[in-house]
Amino acid sequence: MIDKKAIEEHIRGILIALGEDPDREGLRETPNRVARMYEEVFEGIQYSNHEIAEKFGKLFDTHPDTGTVVVRDIGVFSYCEHHMALMYNMHVNVAYIPKDKVIGLSKIARICDMAAKRLQIQERLGTDIAEIIMEATGSEDVGVVVVATHSCMTARGIRNPSARTVTQTFRGKFKTDAELQRLIME
Repeated sequence: MIDKKAIEEHIRGILIALGEDPDREGLRETPNRVARMYEEVFEGIQYSNHEIAEKFGKLFDTHPDTGTVVVRDIGVFSYCEHHMALMYNMHVNVAYIPKDKVIGLSKIARICDMAAKRLQIQERLGTDIAEIIMEATGSEDVGVVVVATHSCMTARGIRNPSARTVTQTFRGKFKTDAELQRLIME
């Protein structure tokens, strides 16, 4: 469980360390607001990949000839574990080749969202999503592409506002089949 009380205390300490007065009008409720926000945006920390697959693994029968399923432009955001900086304008493309069943399309988006709600690096996010989709669907053939802007590059450091990062995770047939890879590329 996320310890909101401890977060409040630490945020108050950070405000003091920044030279702010945490008791002034605009900041009085900030530690509590940040604690509630962290509880929401880091919800995924509470679940393993296996638990996310179980939570969102609702499957439906499908026709044996069902081709590749592709869901594009799933909007999520995350926080980089190196700076706790926002990864934004993030979208995920997911594809898999079903076996005898398909997963609900909204469940794919929920899996991406929950996996992103962790302190994360983009490369691991793609891997986590692929692992969860593989377990939830029973398919070994999964591809995940994640595109994001990182505020640790746009708002600090190099301050390059146009930089975007693209990561690809391919499993099973997606590793070697260029046509399958093209299905989920931008």
